[in-house]
Amino acid sequence: MAEQYDYDLFVIGAGSGGVRASRIAASHGAKVAVAEEFRIGGTCVIRGCVPKKLLVYGSHFAHELHDAAGYGWTIEGAKFDWGALRDFVASDVDRLEKAYTSTLDNNKVDHFHERAVVSGPNTVRLSSGREINAHYILIAVGAWPVMPAIEGAQHCITSNEVFHLPELPRRLVVQGAGYIALEFAGIFNALGCDVTVVNRSDKILRGYDDDLTSRLLPIMQARGISFRFNNPLQRVEKLADGSLLVHTAEGEPLPADVVLVATGRRAKTDGLGLESAGITLGTNGEIPVDPFSKTACESIYAVGDVTDRVQLTPVAIREGHAFADTVFGGNPRSTAYDAIPSAVFTQPPLAAVGMTEAEARAALGEIKVFTSDFRPMKNMFSATAERGYYKLVVEAKTDKVIGVHMIGPEAPEILQVAAIAVKAGLTKADFDATMALHPSMAEELVLMR
Repeated sequence: MAEQYDYDLFVIGAGSGGVRASRIAASHGAKVAVAEEFRIGGTCVIRGCVPKKLLVYGSHFAHELHDAAGYGWTIEGAKFDWGALRDFVASDVDRLEKAYTSTLDNNKVDHFHERAVVSGPNTVRLSSGREINAHYILIAVGAWPVMPAIEGAQHCITSNEVFHLPELPRRLVVQGAGYIALEFAGIFNALGCDVTVVNRSDKILRGYDDDLTSRLLPIMQARGISFRFNNPLQRVEKLADGSLLVHTAEGEPLPADVVLVATGRRAKTDGLGLESAGITLGTNGEIPVDPFSKTACESIYAVGDVTDRVQLTPVAIREGHAFADTVFGGNPRSTAYDAIPSAVFTQPPLAAVGMTEAEARAALGEIKVFTSDFRPMKNMFSATAERGYYKLVVEAKTDKVIGVHMIGPEAPEILQVAAIAVKAGLTKADFDATMALHPSMAEELVLMR
């Protein structure tokens, strides 16, 4: 790269996409720096999917301990300590932050622990006032939780703060019915909290197959989670004793100790200075990019949630890697967005890849649907009668499996392998020709007729 620049690449944001792009660009010989205003690791590692999954694991013991009696175990004196779980999760986040920092150091990537903004097509300005120029700038600052403009919003928390609660709330109100809302509802319900979910519509988990969501809702209700549909928050009142009173559009106010707002995320571009490089943001604050992650400015690229393409960590990582290979590795490539597997770590979890049944019917017309409705062996000694449900969506003309949808224990772990089959374009006949692994839940995928 030309000698007039301080760096070949300057990355703003050290999350999953930014760190991957930095590492790969450096491996191609680029001189790279990254700025992070909070902690290296980004949303997923610091305040997102990783610590949340640890809370999910911790909450599962509530069910496992209860079911153990059916397998002959007597467990006396069992009790739960929120502080111990919270601090364990925090310690693992610390470990991962150090690992991500080491990745940057090992690849000779300079890192600045301060906010950086764009001040021109080839310059960034640090909060310390220092200006740095770079041949290319990559924006990878992610997204941020959206807080509703209601009275008393300052008394609510988001998923950013939920990992640091000083004590376990006795009563929790969750606003929203997307994956973040329902995952935390399941976690705190399992840990013994009184949980109520309030939502502005009557739908949960938009985008997932209707057969999955229609099964998940009654299971969550049977586990003790209350739902108020078509009933958004209107205001949150703080009482003299420090507790909260949640007013919704209809019904009696809900007493609460914590109100968690999980109604979506917005690209974190406010005050980023992109207008100085001629970049106009989208309606949700997102940065428009081309298939190679290039913005309207030739020298500035963006990856991850800040582009609002697909807000998933593995997608950000793929985009960051593709960007580095394209710009610095002499291997122009884009990221494919078909057959992206996803999961919701509710209790029980659900997972999916490809088209839902409704999407397939709208796009293709003639399809075939195969299902398996079963009681998992794991649940045989459980007090609940929760069932698993798997669905294959098949294109009638080609016999290709174009969608796999699952709800039940370990569904995400099983779905990852099924996603390979969908991505590879395998047919229902290929599934049928595969020998079952017995006894397992996964065998249901090859036994549907």
